[in-house]
Amino acid sequence: MTIAYVVAGGPTEEIVLDDFLFAHEDILYIGADHGAITLLEAGITPYAAVGDFDSMTKEEWLTVKESVQEIEGFQAEKNETDTELAILKALEFSPTCIYVTGVTGGRLDHYESNLHTVYRMQKQFPQTPIYIMNKTNRLQFLFAGTHQITKDASYDYLSFYPFGEAVEKMTLRGVKYETTDLDIPIGSSRFTSNEILADFATATFTKGTCLMIQSKDA
Repeated sequence: MTIAYVVAGGPTEEIVLDDFLFAHEDILYIGADHGAITLLEAGITPYAAVGDFDSMTKEEWLTVKESVQEIEGFQAEKNETDTELAILKALEFSPTCIYVTGVTGGRLDHYESNLHTVYRMQKQFPQTPIYIMNKTNRLQFLFAGTHQITKDASYDYLSFYPFGEAVEKMTLRGVKYETTDLDIPIGSSRFTSNEILADFATATFTKGTCLMIQSKDA
């Protein structure tokens, strides 16, 4: 079972490495642009480095060339973001899931871009769960249907937000505040800060896309 872990070049304080490293053994690390340097500085050699590498100094670029087995360089003028290219690289290995870190914090336009990229990639490759992680949150896009959400001691709270369109007939079970066939209109905050009580919860809805956020206090 291979887990792909994409590390982008966001603020260091937002990047999850050590905690995740101890929790999983078979991890394929991919550095998106400056994320390759972040991995190397943490003592982790990524299998691949992907991007235009325009955020690196000459010394950092030489370090990547000497250390990383596979490098895929692209022109700075391109349609895809470095994060998207790194996720596409991860998908080549048919992982059970993909975690992306280093894409929150700092510039909000970068965060929004990465959020929409993950949404689009998740819709294109629904068979491979893609998660965004930082120190206090894990984000995932859910599409219409029934989803089992395993209780994770790392996260106290569970929230749902409609993404792009209203979510229809949300039914939640196994949580502190259960619902039956409730719609989530755009702009609603009603489904914020729920809690999983059982070993797992279920979320069922008939239409729309949910941004699910599992979180904890800092």
